[in-house]
Amino acid sequence: MSDPLLQLLSRKARLSHTELAELLALPQDEVTKRIADWEQGGTILGYHAVINPEASGDLSVSAFIEVKVTPERGGGFDRLAMRISRFDQVVSCYLASGGYDLMVVVEGGDLREVARFVSEKLSTLEGVISTATHFRLKTYKENGFLFASEAHTERLAVSP
Repeated sequence: MSDPLLQLLSRKARLSHTELAELLALPQDEVTKRIADWEQGGTILGYHAVINPEASGDLSVSAFIEVKVTPERGGGFDRLAMRISRFDQVVSCYLASGGYDLMVVVEGGDLREVARFVSEKLSTLEGVISTATHFRLKTYKENGFLFASEAHTERLAVSP
C-alpha cells in the first residue's frame, strides 16, 4: 500500500476527512473525493473496529484452518476458495504458499461448532484433500493493535 492516505485510513479510519487532510497537507475536498472513488471502485471494501474479545466478554472461538485442495482445470484455486469464503462461519480466506493451499479463518460459538463446520461442510467439499485446524488461544496483536502491554518483570541479581 503505497498511498499515504490509504495507509492512514487503514490505521485510523475514524479520523474525519478534515483531520486526514490536515495530517497529509491535502485539500479536504481532494481527500473526500479520493475516498469516495476508492469506496465506489472497490479499493476500500469496508471499515471495522478491532475488538478485544476478553474485554468485551466475547466467548466465541476462532480457528485457523490449513486446507489442501485440488486446483481446478481452468480455474485454479479461485472457484473453490470463493465457495469456501461464502460460508457464514468463514471470517477470512487466503491463498497461501507452503505445505497447504488455503488458510481459512473461522469463528464459531464453541469448539464443537467449529469442528462440525470442518467435518460437515468444509471437508466434504469436492476438491478438498485435507484440513488441519488450529484454535486461537490468545491474541497478542491484531491489525496493528497490541492487546496488552508487556509485563515488566524485574530480574533478580544472581550471585554466587
